[in-house]
Amino acid sequence: MTVFQAVIMGLVQGLAEFLPISSTAHLVLVPWLFGWDPKYFDLSFDVALHMGTLLAVVIFFWRDWVKLIVAAFGRLGKKSTVESRLFWYLVVAVIPGAIFGLLLEKKADTALRNPLLIAVMLILMGLVLYWADQRGAKRLKIERVSLGSSLLIGLSQALAIIPGVSRSGITMTAGLASGLTREAAARFSFLLSAPIILGAGLVEVPHLLKTPGMLNLNFGISVIVSALAGMASIGFLLRYLQRKSFLPFVWYRLLLGVLVLAVIFLRR
Repeated sequence: MTVFQAVIMGLVQGLAEFLPISSTAHLVLVPWLFGWDPKYFDLSFDVALHMGTLLAVVIFFWRDWVKLIVAAFGRLGKKSTVESRLFWYLVVAVIPGAIFGLLLEKKADTALRNPLLIAVMLILMGLVLYWADQRGAKRLKIERVSLGSSLLIGLSQALAIIPGVSRSGITMTAGLASGLTREAAARFSFLLSAPIILGAGLVEVPHLLKTPGMLNLNFGISVIVSALAGMASIGFLLRYLQRKSFLPFVWYRLLLGVLVLAVIFLRR
């Protein structure tokens, strides 16, 4: 892996992880489109690169996490608060994603990393995001998220194992369908990403440590760039969604999906 490739992959991961456009799809498609050696860019690399975006979301939301944890464990046996309920609702949402991630890990590293499947899912889930963005009530702030909404958002993550779906995209879509505002859906998705990314990293990083030559300076550059780009991406989207819709991301997904289908056709 060259320095250029390291910077590009770090930027791709950091920007795409928190936007509803599927970071995994981009991490598969970028080496495929440019003809880079695939041995450096398998699922273990993708998950390890997510450590940069884990760092981004932890730094960005560290005050929120401190409040949630203190509220949840400092009030055990007492009347619940908004913060304590939100913490346990996040726990509820984490469980389905963790279970499906473990069950489908092998398929995610082989059969599912297919450009044709990715293109189809980019287009299909882009249309679903558009529907939810247009039809969702968008009335509820994150403080009013319910147990049912949390469970729906958590279950939706089962689809995120497929590159092209987008973990952030599907959880935001489920949040919109549950009546959350755009900003609340994004914020819940971002908070939820921290334990999900951490869990995936704990599973995959040991595999990466056993891969000869993988852990080097260029890989470290990727992780740092990913963290910086991730913080910028989070801040941008939260500000953007206070005033505008998901429509640009829907168009991006549709156009990228069509581009990938065109490249597949031309290469055949």
